[in-house]
Amino acid sequence: MLTNIIANLLNRGLPRSPRAQQLCAQLKGRSVAIEIGEITRLRVASNGTTLDVTSGDAASDATIAGGPLALLALSGDAPESVVQRGAVTIRGDAQLAQQFRELARLLRPDIEEDLSQVLGDVPAHHLGRLARLTAGWTRKAATTTLTNLAEYLGHERADLVPRNEGEQFLRGVDSVREDLERLEARFEILARRHGSP
Repeated sequence: MLTNIIANLLNRGLPRSPRAQQLCAQLKGRSVAIEIGEITRLRVASNGTTLDVTSGDAASDATIAGGPLALLALSGDAPESVVQRGAVTIRGDAQLAQQFRELARLLRPDIEEDLSQVLGDVPAHHLGRLARLTAGWTRKAATTTLTNLAEYLGHERADLVPRNEGEQFLRGVDSVREDLERLEARFEILARRHGSP
């Protein structure tokens, strides 16, 4: 049931994107598994014209694994950072996984367009704008909350080291390390001059 819904959502966007059709043809006979935490494992395969989605442990050419939110972040503005910080892991053919990720990004449903077919263009546009504003406000509120919490834990409770103090400490450690390396180099030069080992 869920696999059919996902396949329909993905395949519905294929006729709208020539690049997606090209990628789908290039990926004919290839597949990627998407492991959503411990929840489920989906396999997306291309038959050249459409995508098939199945669940289970069938073999695939590449695997993308991560939590639900991390996998959603792959379709955002900075997917590389999600992989770099280890929130999502890629096993198998990484180039193939990248192509499937691009295909999924191209096939992402356009909710505003779908709503316009039901409600009309103007109401759908207003609802889409409201959703974007709400999402922006939510992100800003979450960022502000985290910043305030970090400041409280760093300054008021002293449970965390404030960022500027931590950076200053690390600069000091680097400076001492560099001074020790210079001192060691001078000792080696003096030892060679005096013939000591």
